[in-house]
Amino acid sequence: MGSAVERTDEHVREYLIYRGFTNTLRHLDSEIKADKEKGFRVDKIIDQLQQFVQSFDLFGLKDYWLYLDKRLFSRLEDIYRTTVNKLRTSLYRYYVVNTIQKGNLEKTQEFFQKQALELQGQADWRDWFILPFIPSPEQNPAFSPYFSRQWADTFLVSLHNFLSVLFQCMHILKGSFDAEVQKMMSLGEENEQLCQLVGQIERVTESRDPKDGDENAEKKGETELGETSGEPPSSYLTSRNWEGGVSMEQAFIKLSQEEYGEHHSSIMHCRVDGSGRRVASLDVDGVIKVWSFNPIMQTKATIMSKSPLLSLEWATKPDRLLLLGSGVGTVRLYDTEAKKNLYEMNIDETHPRILSLACSPSGSSFVCSAAALSRSGSCDSVPQICIPASGQLLLWDTKTVKQQLQFSLEPEPVAINCTAFNHNGNLLVTGAADGIIRLFDMQQYESAMSWKAHDGEVYSVEFSYDENTVFSIGEDGKFIQWNIHRCGVKQSEQSLAQDATGPFILSGYSGYKQVQVPRGRLFAFDSEGQHVLMCSSSGGLIQRLTSGEPALEGVLSLGGHKAPVVTVDWCSAVDCGTCLTASMDGKVKLSTLLAQNS
Repeated sequence: MGSAVERTDEHVREYLIYRGFTNTLRHLDSEIKADKEKGFRVDKIIDQLQQFVQSFDLFGLKDYWLYLDKRLFSRLEDIYRTTVNKLRTSLYRYYVVNTIQKGNLEKTQEFFQKQALELQGQADWRDWFILPFIPSPEQNPAFSPYFSRQWADTFLVSLHNFLSVLFQCMHILKGSFDAEVQKMMSLGEENEQLCQLVGQIERVTESRDPKDGDENAEKKGETELGETSGEPPSSYLTSRNWEGGVSMEQAFIKLSQEEYGEHHSSIMHCRVDGSGRRVASLDVDGVIKVWSFNPIMQTKATIMSKSPLLSLEWATKPDRLLLLGSGVGTVRLYDTEAKKNLYEMNIDETHPRILSLACSPSGSSFVCSAAALSRSGSCDSVPQICIPASGQLLLWDTKTVKQQLQFSLEPEPVAINCTAFNHNGNLLVTGAADGIIRLFDMQQYESAMSWKAHDGEVYSVEFSYDENTVFSIGEDGKFIQWNIHRCGVKQSEQSLAQDATGPFILSGYSGYKQVQVPRGRLFAFDSEGQHVLMCSSSGGLIQRLTSGEPALEGVLSLGGHKAPVVTVDWCSAVDCGTCLTASMDGKVKLSTLLAQNS
């Protein structure tokens, strides 16, 4: 929308100069300078808000936000009001924090004095009224996150992306406006066409009733997003009925999607660290990239390995450390800030493939799954009928860098493909090549229960949000929820397409096919455990967990990939969620979502 208005302004300026209407041109420039909507350019609106914040102009900040609310936000459906209110709350906090960081305590006190009547009844602000009286609020656990650069950057990105989506989705101008802009001629066109253009713009600026825009769009068979198709774009797909271009109830809006393209071969693992600041991605050539994405996407470290790497995991404490499992029986502890190896642990020469690593939430130990070579050759590249390889499940101490114990694997030692702790590290769930899920009591260091979960291997397993159940994906293509209080009892089951479970296939020229068995996480939950991100052939798929049949309900297709997605991760920060989807062509897509909470 912003670019269309900008082009319109420029064409009108050319026309006025051509006609010699200098007074009109001066009025136009003056009006543009005073335009609060900034030509629908999001960066200009953000700059204006930041200018008010940096100059401690509380009245200007409130007045400008009120204008945006009346002019833009009031036209949204009621389900978006919560999001608008959250952004306003964050904007005010951004202002208050700036007054403290700049040492202007007078402005801090002024804010709470002038805003007391409005904010004192809001639960989000109840604890903030003591802020001016705390000696070092940036060191107070309750307020320190808001003084970080990460929080400020995340807020500004969230606001920027929300406004961008808003301008794309609302017909602020008449439905046919942008189409006409595309047809504009340059200065040398016929005078009559230019007059018609100016006349049209005058009519638009005189009356911008959103109902008129909807009527025009309906007459032209367009959606509210300005598309000629009646189908919604992928970023707005939901399981609800599609009405007017925006769903009446949608869980997420895809604000943006960026690409990390530093890998040159298929990705195996892609994980966000505990703080949500760094990503580690591993490809099949053994190259690991450590990179950040907030405020900009930037590579922090590149790790090359002479020996093949099969697994990785972020340490819990400190979260800058990375565990790297190899195919030659070793695990490396790598410091991503110092960019050097701290330790290399020799796990077991007879079980050289380190298939899975999981760090205890306590930060004092990690679990390591070591497996022998496949008994009938390698099963890693081409799917075939093969006997599950022998394996060990070991507990290592990260401080002493020594093995603490070896878990008993019944009925026989078998390769463990995937591992996951619960929130406090008291429970460990594993999925194995024999199709069995095993649940371990980490206080007694023994198996609490086990059951046959899948026909074929278990590829991925995770605890549910309430930790009363576990979810698993297996070689049989099923996504199953298991009750951990009743051994082997299914709570739900859903059959998935092969592109969600693997083996993953990338076809090339002359009949060439690249086949990859799952290694990384195949599904990940949002912060509230109600939605799950899964793989597909063209991008990530977000589905809602249901209590009935089917067990999954489609919500959002992230798209963006040209090759099968083989692993996913999902982290949440402030009001934005970040979905990572990594594919066989080495591309990692980072999709920023805005949750629509009612």
